[in-house]
Amino acid sequence: MTRPVATHPRQFDLIAFDWDGTLFDSTALIARCIQAACADVGVAVPSAKDASYVIGMGLAEALKHAAPDLPRERYREMADRYRHHYFAKQHEVVLFDGTLDMLRALKRRNHVLTVATGKSRRGLDEALGNFDLKGVFDASRTADETASKPDPMMLLELMAEFGVQPQRTLMIGDTTHDLQLALNAGAASVGVSYGAHDPAAFDAFPTLHVAHSVIDLDAWLAKHA
Repeated sequence: MTRPVATHPRQFDLIAFDWDGTLFDSTALIARCIQAACADVGVAVPSAKDASYVIGMGLAEALKHAAPDLPRERYREMADRYRHHYFAKQHEVVLFDGTLDMLRALKRRNHVLTVATGKSRRGLDEALGNFDLKGVFDASRTADETASKPDPMMLLELMAEFGVQPQRTLMIGDTTHDLQLALNAGAASVGVSYGAHDPAAFDAFPTLHVAHSVIDLDAWLAKHA
């Protein structure tokens, strides 16, 4: 495949990617693990759609939505069950096809590449280590070390770390949580339709583009980022 060649000046200095459902093909696994954890602790098992909705949130916020009848004092128990199921199966999921090529092309154009994710630090570091991506990203924020999406804190922290203004920052994600995060931080956003949320919900946000594949996203970034 012939790669798109970027010939225009950079519009965005900092690009922040969500992880699950945006770069990493893990949406279905996460939803199944949430459902399994709910069954383990004896609460109503959410539908796949409802389980997918909470992807991208921090753990406490996700559990409030996925298991509203679970007492808060049992959150740790359910979180442990979720981790048990997820870590047993995480080796089965991979980066979306074309992701590494896209990231390397952005790196060659000297964009600051970051991750803003609802994953835990442990979970993200394991994923980055598994796919030898540690040298690709300049920084990352996870939900257990700063505020959960859609609070803008993780994106504001990344912008402050590299001295980048909101108008020079782009957030890319597969959920409305990602798009609201960008809006709350004053940054631009691009949605991807192949992850956790129905892209029809993206219409409520001022996204610059909705990509329907990594190839589509790569081409848009080469032309517009």
